[in-house]
Amino acid sequence: MSAGLAEDLVFAPPSADVLSAGLHPLDRRYVNVIRIMTALVLLPVMIAATVSEFALVAEGVGEHGMIIAPALALCAFILVFLPQRKWKRWGYAASDEQLRVARGWMFRTDTIVPFKRIQHIDLGEGPIERLFGLASLTVHTAGTHNSIVTLPGLARDRAEAMRDAMRLHIRREAE
Repeated sequence: MSAGLAEDLVFAPPSADVLSAGLHPLDRRYVNVIRIMTALVLLPVMIAATVSEFALVAEGVGEHGMIIAPALALCAFILVFLPQRKWKRWGYAASDEQLRVARGWMFRTDTIVPFKRIQHIDLGEGPIERLFGLASLTVHTAGTHNSIVTLPGLARDRAEAMRDAMRLHIRREAE
């Protein structure tokens, strides 16, 4: 592992808040990825609200805006605040021996993966992630429970450097 990468991948002690724990946050561009993916989920909600409202107005039951306006307000609220909040709740750290991935707020998950347990490493990027130059690092370990740990929202070059550092460590352990 290069000295520069080893300095960047500092392991931090456990803490309730990801950013104050000394963990590295995900790439800031990941907020946009979350926002777009959330918008794609909310699109059917807005379509259903629009169709319902037009059907009710056509029957003379209500007025325009009675369903669309609250649905639009709710969707706007979700699109503005949820992605930022979700991004803040992810963090990661790595040492020469292990990878730590912490996420969540109400239901918190803090996973530590020793490099010696890693079986293989995937680097993936969907079309939205690719648009922003991001990738997800997926680590597969032995066992069944929590055997797959995914770290999304990494800059592509950062994800490649982490993958290569883990691969180097695994090769050294095998020798």
